[in-house]
Parts: sequence; structure tokens; C-alpha cells
Amino acid sequence: MPPEASGPSPRPALTPPPALSHRFSTSRQTLTWISDSFFSSLLSGRISTLKDETGAIFIDRDPTVFAPILNFLRTKELDPRGVSISLLLHEAQFYGITPLVRRLQLREELDRSSCGSVLFNGYLPPPGKSNPNTIVAGPQIAARLPATTDRAPVRRSNTMPPNLGNAGLLGPSEPGAVRIVCGHHNWIAVAYAQFLVCYRMKETSGWQQVFSSPRLDWVIERVALNAKVLGGALGDHDKMVAVASCSEIILWALQADGNGSEIGVFHLGVPVEALFFVGNQLIATSHTGKIGVWNAVTKHWQIQDIVPINSYDAAGTFLLLGCNNGSIYYVDVQKFPLRMKDNDLLVTELYRDPTEDAVTALSVYLTPKTSDSGNWIEIAYGTSSGVVRVIVQHPETVGSGPQLFQTFTVHRSPVTKIMLSEKHLISVCADNNHVRTWTVTRFRGMISTQPGSTPLASFKILSLDDLDAPAGCGAGTDIGPFGERDEQQVFIQRVVPDACQVFVRLSSTGKRICEVRSVDTAAITAFTVHECEGSSRIGSRPRRYLFTGHANGSVQMWDLTTAMEMLGKPPEAGGLTEEELLRQLDQCDLALTGPPGPPRTPNTSFRSPGPSRVDTPTPSPPLPKHRGEPLAVPPQPPYRGAEGDPPFSGGPRGGGSFVERCQELAQRLSPPENPEPPRFGGKSKILRPPPPRRPPNSGPPPTAPRTVPPPPGPVPAPPATTDALPIIPLATPKSRLNETSF
Repeated sequence: MPPEASGPSPRPALTPPPALSHRFSTSRQTLTWISDSFFSSLLSGRISTLKDETGAIFIDRDPTVFAPILNFLRTKELDPRGVSISLLLHEAQFYGITPLVRRLQLREELDRSSCGSVLFNGYLPPPGKSNPNTIVAGPQIAARLPATTDRAPVRRSNTMPPNLGNAGLLGPSEPGAVRIVCGHHNWIAVAYAQFLVCYRMKETSGWQQVFSSPRLDWVIERVALNAKVLGGALGDHDKMVAVASCSEIILWALQADGNGSEIGVFHLGVPVEALFFVGNQLIATSHTGKIGVWNAVTKHWQIQDIVPINSYDAAGTFLLLGCNNGSIYYVDVQKFPLRMKDNDLLVTELYRDPTEDAVTALSVYLTPKTSDSGNWIEIAYGTSSGVVRVIVQHPETVGSGPQLFQTFTVHRSPVTKIMLSEKHLISVCADNNHVRTWTVTRFRGMISTQPGSTPLASFKILSLDDLDAPAGCGAGTDIGPFGERDEQQVFIQRVVPDACQVFVRLSSTGKRICEVRSVDTAAITAFTVHECEGSSRIGSRPRRYLFTGHANGSVQMWDLTTAMEMLGKPPEAGGLTEEELLRQLDQCDLALTGPPGPPRTPNTSFRSPGPSRVDTPTPSPPLPKHRGEPLAVPPQPPYRGAEGDPPFSGGPRGGGSFVERCQELAQRLSPPENPEPPRFGGKSKILRPPPPRRPPNSGPPPTAPRTVPPPPGPVPAPPATTDALPIIPLATPKSRLNETSF
């Protein structure tokens, strides 16, 4: 920048490193034509400046991004030159270039909308806040809404220490943030710091809030939901939801009308690390080696001590536990067997790892093939040393136990997740969620060794957690994989804790399916994927949805079934591209424009002030009541053709067909082949058209054409020249039954 564009220099000269500096030269007028910008304040002395030995002002910003900004100040046209639009917008906001900021914001808003993308399916506001687009049903009264935190009743715990001060101070940085979202059938449960809300989806009315728990005096860390109880003492229509914190568990029974009653409070004695339902039974496990089971039939809470538990999975009515000693145990929770001698749970060892490594991940797959002895059971598990093994259980050899089928030693870190589905084997280790996948070959539904499992993909699902977050927050941000085992499963990736977007990726290949961004820019604090039976019509299938909980307490829903169907299809050409939009915006002053206003109302007047106005057209004259009554034709302005042609008044139409009248009109308006010179002072020559052609068998020709007298009123003035040819009106059409008149 030249010395004349610089202001006073209160500080000593500064010599920036030559390799990092870039010199720009411009004029003061170019930099200051936008008022209240960084440059106008800099050159007016309101901002202190640093200068080098030549007197040029030093600005500690990126010179690559500054070049298109300086060109915009010169030409008022934007040329990004390969610079990121978001980075350019950030720099334009720093310099205070308001027209450029507005232009770049319009570019960013091109593909964004407060209504979301095509995948956006619904929005549930925070409890207690009204939304005209959300229907809240059930006996929800003001005293039960958790939004009224000051007056809402607090359910005190008899075993846990009370929460001193305001209960809302516990939990994330924002007390209204969603901590956990879980779903079952057409229900979802949304857990906040100290209360729980349940929603139910109906095909006709959408999602409705049907239950809100009392406010608790401890922070919710685990949630379990069972929305489809098959028989039992609670009835066929009862639902259950449970929450846990530390070692205490509260279980409620829910009815379809929104009423809920507390079943009981149970204690495991140690911190609860997993809470889930297997059928009608509520299961709670702890890494310390305790398992608690609540049976819906006997309504009995049973605690059993076993070896430390690292993983679990459920298959039908069986609960399988992967333990620290390298063994896999199972419990049939439906029969709920108890040993007669000590009334303990019947926990049976199913398999022991050959190297006795701790079983850190477990997945069970029941094949469709069955026999009188049972199912063909396939189990995949991972160990603390990074080994992945697959074992199978033949129905005919139940007594001999499962047999080792395959072993993979591809991980160098402990395996944290594993999933065995119909087509893929997926494992995740502790090395920043490193994923390895294999294809599974099956024969008649059973896993086969010909050609066997082959490696498919290797990728990472990087997801950073907040180290300062309270306990239990990680339960709401599990990466997956999500989905049914007979379909494509997905991972949900939230890279940073305060991100407002997540990425949906295929669990088999890591390919990105879609990107989901919050419609209100609120940070995503919890998410889950769940399939809902949206329709009871024949042929309808469940749809897969992504539920995202946000820091402002809202829940947003996204249609992943549509995203899966759109995967692989080329995007259709839609609106403007980035370059086209910027070229269009260069043609106007954005300071004088705004979004479109409201539409005009039907009674808006289009009549402008002043003498000009829009008159109502005169109604057409009535048709003649009698056949012989002449037709009155209103006067029309004369028609003038080429130079020298006589005017045509548009009088009554002649008889004959439409083609004949057109020919007659063309002959009347066309100039004669041998025109005679005009005669001055003589009589005008009368031109008569040739007789019209008549179709055969049309009867004798008319003796004389009938004329229509002019309508009453003022007669139009005659032509100014006396040599003009007189107008011969065409004969009125003769009434005929076999011809349509125009």
C-alpha cells in the first residue's frame, strides 16, 4: 500500500518476514468507499497501524484471501479465485465489507433452508414450548410439563445424595440439552438432564407427546424403552420405560392414552453401565460383574453376581454376556430359570476363548434355518488383544457347544464393537474407531467357507468426545452400526462435540450416504437410528429415521430410507451454480434488495392513481330475439392496411363458409393487378367483390345481400379524403342447418 494511503504511525516500524508478506498497492478512495469498514477506521486513525521501512501499512491477515476482497473493492465484482467461500466470508466479516458479506451469505444460503433438505422429516420442540406444527396429545397439564422447572414437583431419591441448589444446573452446559434418544417400534424416549419425555407416532396425526416423567433429583445416565409388550401381567397394550443413574433404576408403565404409573425403584448396588429390555424383562448390567433382571410376570427384581462383564448382546429370549475371563455366558430370560438350591439365576457358560482374552465385543446372528432342535446360531466376538473370531452352533450338536469357524487378527487395539449381519462382518477397534469389514458368504442362509469371508474395506469413524461432559453423555452419541441385520447398516459420525451436523456412512464400505445439518443451527448432543412402522397398509414397509437431539432441547427427524434410495443416483441439475449466482448478484445493489414480500390479497386494486384507469369492458349487445331482426354491431375503429389500402371497418361478416369469407376478405384487401391511375375531380369507382362460391345443392342464390343498419348513436366521421373507396358491408350469414357460422 503506498504511503499516501496510510494514516499516522504511533508505533515504530515493523519489518515482516519477506517470505510471509505480500505487498498490495491501491488508493485511499478504493479502500474507504464503504463506510464503517476496517479500512475506513484504519486510515482515519481510529485503529493503530504498523508500518515497515517504506511506510506501507502491515495487516496481519492471509494475503491469498485478501486479493479477491481488494478486487471487489476496486470493481464491485467478486472473483473467488479458488478461495473457499466460508473462508472468504469470514475475512469479509472481519474487514466489515457489508455488500460482500451479504453476497457471500446468499451464496451459503443457496443450499440451506430453515425447513431442511429433502431428508428432513419433522421437528419436535422442547417440552413446554408451543409449536403450531406439532400436535401434543394426552392429558398433559401445566404441572406435569418439565418446562416449568421452578414449580415442577421433584421426585426425591431415598438412596442417592440430594442435589444441592437448582436441579437444572446438573448436566451439559445447557440444562435443556437432549442427552439420550432411544426408540422402539413407533415410540421414542427423549432424556434430558433430569426428566424424560416419550413420543408416539401415528399414521394420521404424526408424532405426539404422550408422557412426561416427574423431575428427578439426579442426572439420567441410561434409558431403556419397550413399546411392544406381548402378553404378561401388564397386558397387551402397556409400554414400559426405565431410566438409571449410578446404581438406581426407576421403571414406569405407560398406557396409550398418555397416563403413566411408577412400577418401582430398583437398586443394582454398583453403577449401571447398560440398561435394556429383552422381551418383557428389564436387564441392568455392570462391569463389576453384577446383573439385575426384573421379570414382568413375577414382578421380581433379581441380582446375580458373575465375573466382570465387558459386552453383551441379545438373540430372541437369550441374553449373552462377554466376560473378562474370556468366557461367553448365556441366560434364557423368558423362562427365567432359578436354581433350586440357592434361588440364583441359571447362568450357563457357552464358550471360552482359546487364549482366554477378555471378550470386549459380542454379536449374535440367528439364521432363518430352523429345526426341531433350534436355530443355527452364529456368534462373532472381539477380544482385548484385537482378535476377531466367529463361532457357530449346530442345532444337531447342541451338547457339544459352538465350534470355532474363523479368526481374524487385523486389529492392534482392543475391539470395541462388532456386528455380524446377513452380508457383512464389521469390527471396530479403539484406535480412533478404526473399522474393518468383510463380506460373508452364505449357503441356504448359513455362513459358508466357500469362498469364505473376504476383506471389504478399512476406514475410520473419527468422533471426538467432550472430556468435561458429565457421566452418561456418551450413551447418546454411540456411532453404531445401526439398522436391521438383514439390511445395509450405517454409522453416524459427529466429528466434534459442538457440531451442528453429522455424517451418515455405510457400515460396510464407509461411503458417505448423506450429511445432516441442524435446521436451526443448534448443536447436536444425541442421536440414534430407528425404524418405525409408519403405515398399516398392505405392502408398506418400515422406514428408517435418524433422530437428532439438540442443545436447545429440540428433536429433529431425518428420513434415511430416502437417503438410501438416492444413494448412487446422479444428482439432477437444479438451481444456480455458485458461479452463476455470483454473476447474477453482481448485477444489482444488494443494499436495495430484500426477500420477497407477502403475496397480494385477492382484493388488491390494480388501478393506478391519476387520470389513467382501467375501465370495465362494455357488455356485448344482446342477441336478436327473432330470426328476422337485424344484428346490432357496435362501432369499431377502422383498420388500415398497407399504404393506399382502404380502411376496413370490421362490419358485419359475410355469408358462406369460413374459408370463403377469408378468401373474400383477402381479395378485398389485396391491391388490384392493373391499378388505374387516380382520378381527380371525378366520381369514385365502386369495387365489388366477385360472387362467393356456393357449395352444391345449397339452393338458389339470394336476390340481394342484406345489410345491417348502423347502431343508434353518434355516426363516426367520414374519411378525410374524398377519393377513398366506399366501404361495402358484407352480407349477413344466411341461416343454414348444415353449416356452422363464425
